[in-house]
Amino acid sequence: MSVKMLVVDDEPDLEQLVLQKFRKKIRTKEYEFVFAQNGIQALKILKKDGRIELVLTDINMPEMDGLTLLREMGSLDNRLLRSVIVSAYGDMQNIRTAMNLGAYDFVTKPIDLADLEITVEKSLKDLALLKEALQDKERLLSIQRELDIATSIQTGILPKIFPAFPDRKEFDIYAHMITAKEVGGDLYDFFMIDKYRVAVIIGDVSGKGVAAALLMAVSKTLLQASALKGIPADALLSEVNNVLVKNSPSNMFVTVFYGILDTRSGAFEYCNGGHNPPYLLCKDGNVGQVEKIGGLVLGAMKNAEYQSSVTVLQPGETIFFYTDGVTEARSTKDEEFEEKRLEACLSRNQKSGLERIVEKVFSDVETFSAGMPQADDITCLAVRFLGKS
Repeated sequence: MSVKMLVVDDEPDLEQLVLQKFRKKIRTKEYEFVFAQNGIQALKILKKDGRIELVLTDINMPEMDGLTLLREMGSLDNRLLRSVIVSAYGDMQNIRTAMNLGAYDFVTKPIDLADLEITVEKSLKDLALLKEALQDKERLLSIQRELDIATSIQTGILPKIFPAFPDRKEFDIYAHMITAKEVGGDLYDFFMIDKYRVAVIIGDVSGKGVAAALLMAVSKTLLQASALKGIPADALLSEVNNVLVKNSPSNMFVTVFYGILDTRSGAFEYCNGGHNPPYLLCKDGNVGQVEKIGGLVLGAMKNAEYQSSVTVLQPGETIFFYTDGVTEARSTKDEEFEEKRLEACLSRNQKSGLERIVEKVFSDVETFSAGMPQADDITCLAVRFLGKS
């Protein structure tokens, strides 16, 4: 499609000069020109013809001059226009005013046709770049809208209503996650397997962004589906691992810690698939990691072997789960938060409610890494066995 331009000048000779100078591009339909003798005619044409992209206008004209035309052009809605001013040589005050009103460039009278051609081509090239930038912006906005939808979907599949089981007095649970990007690769879940056993899952998909979020959603669905079968923790990770090896990209994997709390006895059966070992907050005040029993990350190797273990919680004891976004958060001094700071935070707050424990960890990490961008998703989950009511 040709580029359409409007020439505004009360001197009829200019029309012939323009048509003669650009005759080849007019003939090949690269350029198309329309003409007006003053600003009033020009505005009517502009309002009627949305294809016009460049306006070449004189300043001194009857009825409406070029400066007034520039002001009026600024009020045209959603129009991407470039304007070039034609003025007498030395009329710098009007030229300066025109540039302040939005004119892109100017040429002086008597018009040098070679200079006019260069100015027109430069103006159109700049306009093309601006169009491309606006298209890129619209594409980015479209991507952002899609990411917002993805964020809504992803957060929607994670439990986030607390108290999660208001009718159960034998245990309490709380979790919170902050993603590093619009969508993240961390996952957590908890649900009743049967009347007495509650499943707890936390995991971290390799990588970030949309790909990680998709694998996160798939992993969460697989883990829940397998858990509801009531199979042992080690068998569950083995089953999900083989599915992920077969169906996920070879360069992506997921760390998973899976546990089953028996709310009658406090027995906690668990298996660790390459994840950070959670902390046990004991009644005697000790804080330490549970034994690292399990196997490889999920999705890395087919038929990987997994082992499970059991620890028994006493009433009032808590297990705190987290992803490495906590311990690997960095300060402006390029130091990591590390396990020692996490352990200190848990020790200071272990007698608090679960929500406060989780939020204090987030608060300490935020204070430690103040001034640094969040590099990884951060997820914390805490489960407390309360015993028989």
